[in-house]
Amino acid sequence: MAKRDYYEVLGVSRDADADEIKKAFRRLAREQHPDVNPDPAAGESFRETAEAYEVLSSPDSRARYDRFGHAGVDGSALHTDQFMDFGSLSDLLGAFFGEDIFGGGRRAARGADASVVTELSLSEAAFGVTRELDVEVVGECDDCAGSGAAPGTSPEQCATCGGAGRVQQIQQTPLGQFVRAGACPACRGRGVHIASPCRSCRGNGRRQTTRAVEVNIPAGIMDGQQLKMRGQGHAGALGSSPGDLYVGVAVRPDPRFVRDGSNLVSVLDVPFTDAALGAELDVETLEGTERIELEAGTQPGDVVVLRGKGVPHLRGRGRGDQLVQVNVLMPRKLTDEQRRLLNEFQAGVGEDTYAAPEDGSLLGRIRAAFR
Repeated sequence: MAKRDYYEVLGVSRDADADEIKKAFRRLAREQHPDVNPDPAAGESFRETAEAYEVLSSPDSRARYDRFGHAGVDGSALHTDQFMDFGSLSDLLGAFFGEDIFGGGRRAARGADASVVTELSLSEAAFGVTRELDVEVVGECDDCAGSGAAPGTSPEQCATCGGAGRVQQIQQTPLGQFVRAGACPACRGRGVHIASPCRSCRGNGRRQTTRAVEVNIPAGIMDGQQLKMRGQGHAGALGSSPGDLYVGVAVRPDPRFVRDGSNLVSVLDVPFTDAALGAELDVETLEGTERIELEAGTQPGDVVVLRGKGVPHLRGRGRGDQLVQVNVLMPRKLTDEQRRLLNEFQAGVGEDTYAAPEDGSLLGRIRAAFR
């Protein structure tokens, strides 16, 4: 059967740059690799994808392919029936799956990393919380205990490599014969053959499952941060080490506060009479209501600082502050009597009535609040 066009295999245009080609390959490799895809056809698809990437990722071989098609790379392209050393391709896949897939001997693949996102309230993010999360991962098959062999049977030594996991292959190139050593193509470097695959996992040793994971979220965590839980990701092949779990944190907005690092900012609506005469008022904090004393002559935009009422420092001791900004409410509707009284007040206004302190600017008042 004629080979498919390499650009079609990767799903990219003929003018795709190197970064687009690499991204397309990474995506397809994760979907098709036999260690994570139990479909029997996945292995063939994966080899086709790897072959396309090997040619298109090299400027020289890509130029030959663009000019002459498959005939231009027949001496160096990958074939599904012939083993070759993938070089940089193997290194790239090793970063994805934790193994040197085509040259790694019997080293089984480390499990892939998994991720999940949990949503928190501002209070939960501030003081910490323990959450039990349901995480969908590829876990070890319970029926075969991860061996891939049907219950009552065991994996057998690979007859092709004698259990070594590595073989030598001869490759014909325009420059002559090359002898390359690499992973056994029959057992993919595992050194074993499964004659009676487990029905539950189709011999893969792993299958999709949902696992409950308890996550301790520390006090002071911020929106968008991640927690890394070692060994809680996808199971590795043939009992190798599992990947890690990354827990992303999304903090819901709180209508009462704006967070600024470890500090909180809130707004307190104050009637103009209380601002002028002074008053004791209640302010909402993360831990309930706090009573504050508002000085006479408080101006719009003044800031009252509640020390230690902010968010605990994530990597240290103590807490931030809560900054309460005063919003002075002016009357919108007045009775005749109220208007008369205000006119009397206006008539008695003198030079000192609205006199500002030495630094009465808004910036000055904010600076004074932090002293």
